[in-house]
Amino acid sequence: MTGMCSNLKPLHGSVREIVLISTLSILITVGKLTLASIPNIEVVSFLFITYAVVVGFKRTMLISIVFTTTEILIWGFGIWTFGYYMFWPLLVVIASVLDTKIKRTIGWAIVSGLFGLSFGLLFAIYSAPLTGVNVFAYWMSGISFDVIHMIGNFVVMLVLFNPIKSVLERQIQKWNINKI
Repeated sequence: MTGMCSNLKPLHGSVREIVLISTLSILITVGKLTLASIPNIEVVSFLFITYAVVVGFKRTMLISIVFTTTEILIWGFGIWTFGYYMFWPLLVVIASVLDTKIKRTIGWAIVSGLFGLSFGLLFAIYSAPLTGVNVFAYWMSGISFDVIHMIGNFVVMLVLFNPIKSVLERQIQKWNINKI
């Protein structure tokens, strides 16, 4: 027996897709909840980038929608809701565009770090018309958290990208799933 699942029949296309997208979505949610007590240290950016590189743009875009919807089910509807529906897909687009251009982990760590730094600015731009607060003042009030977010994203990507990417690629290959 080559593995615990070696006796299982292969999943058919649509069922396989549902299982894959559900599993990868819940990993982001569990990762986020696990680290929730540490301000702005998260694996969400890391996982979205890794998923975009391994399973492709279309699947990762669906995963971002499932993740954001799950966040709403857990935390309720808030001012951040539409921002998540915009900013996580933006990261997926960025990672997908850079996929063939970035060859080394340090490149992905820089992208992830810069996204962490810019996350607060994106929310400031998004929130200002809704709250009436000045964009610059809003962003500056949280810049220390954005710097922590940048450093955390950089380190998480630098340490985890290669090992998690390798594990994910092996599992995807076992399931005979192509990148889309």
